[in-house]
Formats: sequence, structure tokens, C-alpha cells
Amino acid sequence: MIHRRTAVALLASPLLLTGCGGGAEATERRTPPTRPAPTATREIQAKQAAQGIPGLGPERSAAIPERCGQAVVVTGRGKNSPLCTVVLHQRTATGWQAGPAWPGHNALRGWSAHHVLGDLRSPLGVYTLSDAGGLLPDPGSKLPYHHSGGFHSPGTGFEGEPLEGCFDYVVAIDYNRRPGTSPLDWTRPLGPERGGGVWLHVDHGGPTHGCVSVAQAAMKELLCTLDPDRDPVVVMGHADWLSA
Repeated sequence: MIHRRTAVALLASPLLLTGCGGGAEATERRTPPTRPAPTATREIQAKQAAQGIPGLGPERSAAIPERCGQAVVVTGRGKNSPLCTVVLHQRTATGWQAGPAWPGHNALRGWSAHHVLGDLRSPLGVYTLSDAGGLLPDPGSKLPYHHSGGFHSPGTGFEGEPLEGCFDYVVAIDYNRRPGTSPLDWTRPLGPERGGGVWLHVDHGGPTHGCVSVAQAAMKELLCTLDPDRDPVVVMGHADWLSA
């Protein structure tokens, strides 16, 4: 949500259906299938996990720094859709592990590769996550947390929903901002015309101006999990772009 002083895809897992043959063939004696040994199973699982984050193609995967141990993946339903799914992935010794999938919203008009102020699109990209804050007291954030009344959010959204409380918890997305400062900081390295104040914040039930929003419980979990020592990033965009 881009604000005056302020400025996470639907991942559908297809169900694999397998049919069984019947008739005379079913009466034939069959040798039970050989199951892989536990060690082989673990090796298969490790190989699958090491393949990377589901939904991300080689270009997007390569944009995630090697030092990064946490990646919030925001998958938009389409280029012009305000609906998305947010998943926190954490790197392990065998690859990436995914957390819960949270439904969310992005900007009203979808996504842009060249976000500008007022276009009502969220910026495509991979961005670091350095700072947090909110109207509510620190819930146990590992990121630096800026508690301020400046996160007050009056008014209504695009669908007439109240915005009050949507900035109770926020994580600043390091798009056109200076990392290491409050999310409320107005510094815009790319210039004010490129927008700013793009955050992860509490969902208010409708599209945003440019931010990504999820339920309050999800935001609280993110705040308590994202660790600056693990160099967290957000990878955000519509599904087609992410798969490149």
C-alpha cells in the first residue's frame, strides 16, 4: 500500500490421479513392486529438494543471492490480477522447505517491470527485507522493528473496505528505499517518481496500491521468523514471470 508517508501466486498443486486396470488382467499373479531402500528414498528426496523453489525458473532462482537462507515468494494469479499467494521458503542442508501458503493481495492493476508512482501495480523483482515496524508493539520481530503511531491507516480501500489496522505490522520491501531505516523513511534513491513505501502488511480484504498483504497472523509469523542473519529476500511477481 503506497501511503502519503509510506509508500505476499496462486500456487495450485495438481492432484495426480492414477487408474487401476481390471478384468482378466487383474487375476494374473503379479510380483509386488520393489520399494527403494530408505537410504535411496532419502537421496531422492534430497535431490528433489535441492532443485530449488517450486514455481521459480532459472532466471529468478539465479537472482536469489547464495547467502540468502529465507525467501518469501509472492505468486500473483496473473499480470493484471490483484490476487496472490505468499509462501515463506527456508533453505536447509538438502534444499528449500516451504511453509504454509497464505492468500493475499497485491496492487489493483497487477504487476509492473517498471513501477512508477500511481500506476497501481506492484513492482516485479527480487528485493531484500531489512526493516519492519507497525502500529502495534513489537511481537518479537528479528528484523529491526519501528513502533510508531505514524503507521495509522485511515480511509477505505478500492472495494470500500476499511484500511484501519492494515499497518499494524509491516515489513519494508527494499524497493526504492534506504535499507537500515524505518519503513516510514521517505528516502527514494531512484527518485520519487518511481514510487516507494512498498511493504508486506496486514490484509484489509482488497487490492493495494503497490504493496503485498496477508492476514495478520501470517504477518506476525513472518516478523517472528525472518532473520537478518539469514539475509531474507522477497521474490514477487505473477506466475508467468516467476517461471522464467
